[in-house]
Amino acid sequence: MSKKKRREIPRFTTPIIETHCHLDYLDEAQLASTLGKSCEVGVERIITIAVSPDNLQTVLNLTRQADTVWGTQGIHPHEAEAYDTEVETVIRQHCTDERILAVGEIGLDYYYEHADRAVQRLVFERQLQAAVDLDMPVVIHTREADDDTRNILQNFSNSLRRKGVIHSFTSGLPLAEYCLGEGFMLGFNGISTFNQAENVREVVAVTPLQQLLLETDAPYLTPVPYRGKPNAPYYLPFIAEKLAQVKGLPVEQLLQQAYSNSLALFFPQELDTPPASDRRTVR
Repeated sequence: MSKKKRREIPRFTTPIIETHCHLDYLDEAQLASTLGKSCEVGVERIITIAVSPDNLQTVLNLTRQADTVWGTQGIHPHEAEAYDTEVETVIRQHCTDERILAVGEIGLDYYYEHADRAVQRLVFERQLQAAVDLDMPVVIHTREADDDTRNILQNFSNSLRRKGVIHSFTSGLPLAEYCLGEGFMLGFNGISTFNQAENVREVVAVTPLQQLLLETDAPYLTPVPYRGKPNAPYYLPFIAEKLAQVKGLPVEQLLQQAYSNSLALFFPQELDTPPASDRRTVR
């Protein structure tokens, strides 16, 4: 008996910016295929995220391989115990590169606790200070650490002129409301399509459209209807559809605002350019 065919990936008019994925998990052939398929469905730019001392240079190298790829520099809380002055120096140096857009992925994770909580907090603070010094936005990971995340951000928010994004937002409404009130954006991915993720959709519903970003966190968190397969930026249209449904908006309207939000956070120099419909795709 043949399996039911999954719905094809929809193609919309408005271009899409993938604000959070991990291209360094792919081999050369997979990377070429992913970039090609992503372009076909309207993904105009992809931001690949650093997480450990081992992939800081790899991420920077990826930004050299395709003109649609940009990157970040930072140490994930899982890797906090590997953070030291030498690693921080590399992050700060790489962040001067024009293809590096933010400090991240940084933050706290008390769910897995791969690193001591006190060390996580210290490393989070040091990287927030680096972002302040470099005048860059931050990409923040937080899981089961709402109170400490808020307490630390309270000490840095005023100094973070360009704020940032709380990516893959799955925390409670109080943290969402605090971060939104401080001017941070919230990133939503395939979790928003999961049957049992009503808590995430509740946060989507209250998030101002001007503070919402699209992401995949690929190769993780593949959206419905492709759960079970490795995730990729070309599945972003499914996430956009779900967010638009939750917000009660046409998909194109949500995509247009998400695109503007992505520019505002990561490409502010382009805010004065013509609307997307009048502009050639960036190469």
